[in-house]
Amino acid sequence: MDEEYDVIVLGTGLKECILSGLLSVDGLKVLHMDKNDYYGGESTSLNLVQLWKRFKGSDKPPAELGSSRDYNVDMIPKFIMANGALVRVLIHTDVTKYLSFKAVDGSFVYNKGKVHKVPATDMEALKSPLMGIFEKRRARKFFIYVQDYKESDPKTHEGMDLTKVTTRELIAKYGLDDNTVDFIGHALALHRDDRYLDEPAVDTVKRMKLYAESLARFQGGSPYIYPLYGLGELPQAFARLSAVYGGTYMLNKPECKVEFDEEGKVCGVTSEGETAKCKKVVCDPSYLPSKVRKVGKVARAIAIMSHPIPNTSESHSVQIILPQKQLGRKSDMYLFCCSYTHNVAPKGKFIAFVSTEAETDNPENELKPGVSLLGPVDEIVYETYDRSEPVNECTLDNCFVSTSYDATTHFESTVDDVLNLYTKITGKVLDLNVDLSAASAAEE
Repeated sequence: MDEEYDVIVLGTGLKECILSGLLSVDGLKVLHMDKNDYYGGESTSLNLVQLWKRFKGSDKPPAELGSSRDYNVDMIPKFIMANGALVRVLIHTDVTKYLSFKAVDGSFVYNKGKVHKVPATDMEALKSPLMGIFEKRRARKFFIYVQDYKESDPKTHEGMDLTKVTTRELIAKYGLDDNTVDFIGHALALHRDDRYLDEPAVDTVKRMKLYAESLARFQGGSPYIYPLYGLGELPQAFARLSAVYGGTYMLNKPECKVEFDEEGKVCGVTSEGETAKCKKVVCDPSYLPSKVRKVGKVARAIAIMSHPIPNTSESHSVQIILPQKQLGRKSDMYLFCCSYTHNVAPKGKFIAFVSTEAETDNPENELKPGVSLLGPVDEIVYETYDRSEPVNECTLDNCFVSTSYDATTHFESTVDDVLNLYTKITGKVLDLNVDLSAASAAEE
């Protein structure tokens, strides 16, 4: 504690651990502290007894649920896009050597009361029951355009500049109906609302390409991968990485009070009467409550089941997106399910999450459309948590605060936040041009 550091990172949540790893690899001297006696902060992973303590206030879960230590229940469960930014960050830092991934079985979308596989290519569009025969042909043409589109090759643009043409205009050219647009925008391009329709189409086309390329990578039923034993492995892998580069980790440090000089710039962090000096602080919102504001809340249900989610082709790991329009809501609902095949539960058990941005104060009622898709559950608990985002000017106080985790069940928005923070802290953009095959051995 009696040294000076370039950066002190507070909290061992996923975002903080990734940043701590990236900054250590860059040669900065990093001290990483957490007020808790466990890794992961909000994004920790719990065994069954810990889960029971947190949600039921008892440390005796029912015996029929199996052994407590066979459970690794992620509190912020998110699937990883196989070719997405997080995988690139993992390869960039070489943290893949500490992790084993396995492909996720299914990616589905809710449409008109039913669950359907998300079609990602022109061939899948032709087979999909989501569309009638004429719509399938139109959709197929659109998918072929997206598959062939190369930003650097104007011949593939069909006379349109997608940095100027909006998504709405591009879709109109192919005559796709609202129903098709809904699953393309929310389940393929993974937009969280409909603002994208009036924004340049290039972003949506790139997102669709990322989905299709990720899907092709493992020839599985989805574009997603997930670590064996769950995401709790990630913070620990980054902690190891940081240690290799000389970073220092301290868990169970109470209070962690951020200290400021007379100009209002951060100058250190005090815990147990000792102050470590630093130039910058990176943390989650819980460490600097005066520099964040509440921007919403997430409602969610966590269920333990003895079967896969019905109508998902017996998928042992699956994401289902329920677009807001299908439910008459302002925000999408997400289903995440994982099981013993990813070593997150005992044999025969499945863990399912239903999450959404809360629009009411009654999570049980609000989450019904998603929970009703689960079939019979052994146990289910509900909770809401607040979402905060920083309001400070980091150029003035050198405090870099992450935003809270949102309701999505995939990592794209989380990694965007990490990369933006990295640029603010270091003044440079992280180079994500990596050899994606470097991660494939671990993932098989």
